[in-house]
Amino acid sequence: MSLVCGIPLLECVYCLACARWAWKRCLHSAGHDSETWGLASADEFAPVPRLCRYILATYEDDLENPLYPPPGGYRMDARQVLAKRTYKDTNGRVPPYLVYLDHDHSDIVLAVRGLNLARESDYAVLLDNRLGKRMFDGGYVHNGLLKAAGWVLDRECDLLKELLEKYPNYTLTFAGHSLGSGVAAMLTLLVVLNKDKLGIVERKRVKCYAIAPARCMSLNLAVRYADVINSIVLQDDFLPRTATPLEDIFKSLFCLPCLLCLRCMRDTCIPEHVKFRDPRRLYAPGRLYHIVERKICRWGRYPPVVRTGVPVDGRFEHIVLSCNATADHALIWIEREAQRAHDLLLEKEHTMEIPPKQRMERQKTLAREHSAEHKAALQRAVTLAVPDAYSPSDYGTFDGNSSGSAEASPLSSGTRHRMSWNELIEKLFEKDESGHMVLRKAPSSSEES
Repeated sequence: MSLVCGIPLLECVYCLACARWAWKRCLHSAGHDSETWGLASADEFAPVPRLCRYILATYEDDLENPLYPPPGGYRMDARQVLAKRTYKDTNGRVPPYLVYLDHDHSDIVLAVRGLNLARESDYAVLLDNRLGKRMFDGGYVHNGLLKAAGWVLDRECDLLKELLEKYPNYTLTFAGHSLGSGVAAMLTLLVVLNKDKLGIVERKRVKCYAIAPARCMSLNLAVRYADVINSIVLQDDFLPRTATPLEDIFKSLFCLPCLLCLRCMRDTCIPEHVKFRDPRRLYAPGRLYHIVERKICRWGRYPPVVRTGVPVDGRFEHIVLSCNATADHALIWIEREAQRAHDLLLEKEHTMEIPPKQRMERQKTLAREHSAEHKAALQRAVTLAVPDAYSPSDYGTFDGNSSGSAEASPLSSGTRHRMSWNELIEKLFEKDESGHMVLRKAPSSSEES
């Protein structure tokens, strides 16, 4: 009898718990994800709107007579587009991309477009993966995106190497949107690990800007490569927030709101420390830039604010219940809001009338702050027991399975015949007892003797 009387009480407690959960989820806005981050400066955010336009240019058949230019045009010299690959050129191995020589900004840019919903080949790249299928440099990555990046480097390696040798003061920048952002991030990993194949000496000469990034690498890699990879997220964008594998997202594309709602409920009930324990879980790569332009329970758009950080915990872990979750993924909107945000940052700095000398000192200080923030994130990853995470040593190198071990491997430069990048990936990595791909260890001196 006493048990029967307690059932209504349990039902009331359950209903109150559900109501509290729903209330918290409805009040959770995108601004909460980055409220503790610092504000970005105009100089560090300047490449973002420009690279968005370059990615948009991949959609045009003729850049001299564009059909869908953004406000103000692409602001590109069509004669400096040195390579432009279409689906016919890539045979569906990778989305279309272009190589652009940007003399105005001393930059060599490889820009990759996003997913084409009408192309089966793009889905094939997405579906070529399963959780934990590909281990790379001590972490996990998306297998299909890594193979696509290897194909791009096979095709464009000679061109990029020639440009880097001809313009030694230029940087090499990979940029992509959505599906292309994952390819760009994988390109960065491969090039940084094998800088000698492109004649690159300094790691800082390589940069990546992932626009509306896909979750394509494990947390330890996402933090470790935060000095070269930057991810840009507009307000409520769903893709960086859902931990659902890419292949499952686009299988359910026509019922995406239902999928996002279910994932929202599931992820809310999983504690953060449980998520960290799964080394196969993928995250948005690198340093994060969050463009915030709307406020909770307010109508309209506000002047955009750009926040940046290298978070370890709270790294866009919760989906925002918003009608703009898919609209904020559109590249045309990201370009427009990024340009507005950059103009506001420039206007603010112009109002402050910062002298050129102090501006240069500020840039150096900002670089030191970013480096310190990156090291702090690496140390926090170790503190939180993120799988395969390790902090930097006092000499500025990584302990354990550092990327330098791959760079120094004789397999990357000692072969006599021309080796493709996908072959190089297989040579640098071997399968362990569980069947996972791990970094091949160099033989010790005792073994050699």
